[in-house]
Amino acid sequence: MPEAKVSSTVSVQNIQEAAHVLKDVAVRTPLMYNHQLSEQTEAKIWLKREDLQVVRSYKIRGAFHKIQSLTDKELENGIVCASAGNHAQGVAFACAQKQIRGTIFMPVPTPEQKVKQVKMFGKEYVDVRLVGDTFDDSFDEAITFSNQQKAAFIPPFDDPKIIEGQGTVGKEILEDAEEPIDYLVVPVGGGGLSAGIGSYFSVLSPSTKIIGVEPAGAPAMKKSLEEGKLITLDKIDKFVDGAAVKRVGEHTFNICREVLEKVITVPEGKVCSTILQLYNEQAIVAEPAGSLAVAALDFLKEEIKGKNVVCVVSGSNNDITRTAEIKERSMLYEGLKHYFIVDFPQRAGALREFLDNVLGPEDDIAHFEYSKKTSREQGPALIGIEVKAKKDFEPLVGRMEAANINYEYVNNQPHLFRFLI
Repeated sequence: MPEAKVSSTVSVQNIQEAAHVLKDVAVRTPLMYNHQLSEQTEAKIWLKREDLQVVRSYKIRGAFHKIQSLTDKELENGIVCASAGNHAQGVAFACAQKQIRGTIFMPVPTPEQKVKQVKMFGKEYVDVRLVGDTFDDSFDEAITFSNQQKAAFIPPFDDPKIIEGQGTVGKEILEDAEEPIDYLVVPVGGGGLSAGIGSYFSVLSPSTKIIGVEPAGAPAMKKSLEEGKLITLDKIDKFVDGAAVKRVGEHTFNICREVLEKVITVPEGKVCSTILQLYNEQAIVAEPAGSLAVAALDFLKEEIKGKNVVCVVSGSNNDITRTAEIKERSMLYEGLKHYFIVDFPQRAGALREFLDNVLGPEDDIAHFEYSKKTSREQGPALIGIEVKAKKDFEPLVGRMEAANINYEYVNNQPHLFRFLI
């Protein structure tokens, strides 16, 4: 007889035991029916509000559970971790609760708000060190520190105890759901959350289809599943910092290949639009990674119509100083903001003619940079134009053509665009 396949998933019993460990630490976050999203998608949408967690993300679950599993001897030299933000906050909270020394490595571009939160939760028990450009850089430094100082390393996702802790999110969802769940949409970074929830659902709700969602600029799990092996991405877009990793975990990959129906990617611009929508329309503060599952609904609309769907809002640690960038990325994605390099004749009245002949009644100049060039017939200007609706773009370009404006469209030239905007 052929050997029975051994599952990579963590056990339901271990996740239930993790829930007991966490009962006085992690908040039991609500599973909330969302009328607006339900109307928009013609499905029944519930949000699992991990943005309301004690450290404003689910990461406290895995971090505390892992630390609690260590012996006094393993903890005698303190602990160390690497994180883009939320795992660090969970570890810092645990350090303060258990009065353990912790060293936390974070990438240099980590939003200042997250760095401050880590220090606030960890109090005098944690030392935060900003190292490298990406999570992977910080991870390497943390491993080196762990080896040199004999500090216990607390992985952000690739560890059975971490996965079991994150799996308690799935336990709560199933216990609180009033109807069978057809689809469960989960953000994917390193894969700890999807592996934990997937392990629990694969046993107790195997008919539920679990959809993983990654940012388009960091599709590490999607690429790995497509190749059937762990893939390390050469470069990533770090904007969705809570889910932007070059390589997912070995444990998480092996579990996710068993439990996920599929992984889809969402453009960063769509993530930004969703952040603004959740905040403006529903007063929900979601960080980029926290909005991934909701952002994916538009891409799943036909598939989920008439179904019961749960989306995990995984965190709310958004830095208010990023609001301008979020709005910019959203408007570019929605086709509401367009940048042009325009060669103006260097004579009086040229700009006035542009305003009169090119701009529509509801178009607005949101950006203008111009330097007069000596001994030149024409001078280039960088102009950003906001339109009222996406359909207004083609008429705008048509008017530029009709007026014989010499221009270059910048939005579709990423290498040029990133230097100018």
